[in-house]
Amino acid sequence: MHPFSSLTLFQVFAFVLGAVIGSFLNVVIYRIPVGLGLNEPKRSFCPHCKAQIPWTQNLPMVSWLLLRGKCAQCGGRIAFRYFAVELLTAVLFLVIWNQCLEAGTMHFILPLWTLVGLLIAATFIDLDHFIIPDELTLGGTAVGLLFSLAIPQLMGQESHWMGLLWSAVGAGSGYLLLWGVVEAGKLAFGKKKLTFDPPAEFQWTRQGDDAEFAVDGEKMLWSDIFSREKDQLIMETEEPRADDQPLEGATTLRFFYNRLVLPGRDVFLDTLATVSGKVRSIVVPREAMGFGDVKFIACIGAFLGWKAVLFTIGSASAIGAVAGLGLILAGRRDASGRIPFGPYLAMGALLWIVAGPALIEWYAGFFRPELPLY
Repeated sequence: MHPFSSLTLFQVFAFVLGAVIGSFLNVVIYRIPVGLGLNEPKRSFCPHCKAQIPWTQNLPMVSWLLLRGKCAQCGGRIAFRYFAVELLTAVLFLVIWNQCLEAGTMHFILPLWTLVGLLIAATFIDLDHFIIPDELTLGGTAVGLLFSLAIPQLMGQESHWMGLLWSAVGAGSGYLLLWGVVEAGKLAFGKKKLTFDPPAEFQWTRQGDDAEFAVDGEKMLWSDIFSREKDQLIMETEEPRADDQPLEGATTLRFFYNRLVLPGRDVFLDTLATVSGKVRSIVVPREAMGFGDVKFIACIGAFLGWKAVLFTIGSASAIGAVAGLGLILAGRRDASGRIPFGPYLAMGALLWIVAGPALIEWYAGFFRPELPLY
């Protein structure tokens, strides 16, 4: 067989394998956040009619195109995102194959393909649910450590134990650096105050282990408000009531996740069904960044090392700033604050994989003094 044909065959293999893995990632993205097992049900199913999809209608990318993005059973729309995830994974698998072949680092392919899968799954879950599951972050960190033990060259080392050590340094430095950013952000932006004139109606309603909190018609889950045990939600109220009984002498309500602090006493929320009244002002706790992002950068560091951590955080911040500015200029200021940081970290890590060292060398060239010519 002609050498060019052999190369093309392997490139096609990498692309097709990426598409197949992308199809599996769609399952991960859909199922993990809602608590479904990856093997139960074993087959993919339509998100509308729940009919299981036979393998003949579940060919990566091809089936979506042939069925025109619709379920063959009920005709419901199948989101373009499913096709996009498969195509993106296929393209990135091919890019990494070509890059490793050119650099003579074919033994890096499996770790890098694994990391790409983690980055894609984390990105789309974060966009949909504003979370990055521990199965991806903590599990991914463990896998990155094992890869670095088996292939120490990932960390620029020859000793297997040194590879593991530097992988742990990458994970630890990423975790500590972004944890520091989270803590600094909490100090600077950890509270948001809202005022209502005239006072607005509010109601807290217990729902099993969680609760629904509604203010002026806007509803949210209680668990989404509190990230830490010490977080407080403080309300200046009028005519507050608990289970339809007036809270005499209490106008300032200080809520923790599990209890309501009143003058002289605490009331545990699992003993109440409702708390309601009118609110004049409210101070809501908030985080500058989620701890899922902290664990996510640790996972990236375990695969790519501490230099990649610094590059990833820096480039993610730059990409996020540019994206936010673009949305603001486009008149979508609210949308700029609703994009989680995880996808920017994933883009930064991908940028490092594809061209990180070259970009650093190019950037450093701006600061090198030019030698005079004689």
